[in-house]
Amino acid sequence: MRKIMVVEDEEAIARVLAAYLKKAGYEVAIASNGEEAIKMFPAFQPNAILLDIMMPGSDGFDVLQYVRNRSSCPIIMLTALSDTDYKLKGFSLGADDYITKPFVAEEVVARVQAVLRRSNSLMEERASLYGELKINFDTRELFLKDQSIDLTPKDTSLLLFLASHSTQVFTRDQLIDRVWGMDYEGSDRAVDLAIKRIRKALDGWSKQEGEIKTIRGVGYQFCVY
Repeated sequence: MRKIMVVEDEEAIARVLAAYLKKAGYEVAIASNGEEAIKMFPAFQPNAILLDIMMPGSDGFDVLQYVRNRSSCPIIMLTALSDTDYKLKGFSLGADDYITKPFVAEEVVARVQAVLRRSNSLMEERASLYGELKINFDTRELFLKDQSIDLTPKDTSLLLFLASHSTQVFTRDQLIDRVWGMDYEGSDRAVDLAIKRIRKALDGWSKQEGEIKTIRGVGYQFCVY
């Protein structure tokens, strides 16, 4: 089941959107402010986000930047603001769509379905980039030589994050923050152990096609050749 995160500080609006999305067959989680959304995102792993801009504390732009640093998850901005500058800022930060309040709930659901369709097409194209390793970012399914790969949810999240930021090098602390979440209190040794398990699962992946590379003294990098 596809998962949608609704980030909205007006409870009545959030409940209406959740009801319509559930009726359309989605699993829904509601965050009432930006801080809650940032904490919720790593564990919930939504397929799309409906994101209000004007919220107390961390606003929608803060959440948008946080998510875009970690994921290509489609984001639709919701706001009472009609100023073009706000829309341009949202798009420049990586928003996929923009809906101005007041809106019709059925239209919001239709917009969600549209961005998910576009996202699915992009995910399928990106999966073809890794040779015999196929990664479906939408369903979180992994295949090597057409055989399914089983990883824990956290190891899967780590692999998907690295693959979606190929060529970039990440330190252990950055990976802890972006995959495990800011409230994680364990050791960064968890990253090394997860990488070890992922490499074992990808043992049949040709080094001529790609690898998860250790950058000595820095961290890890997903490389495609």
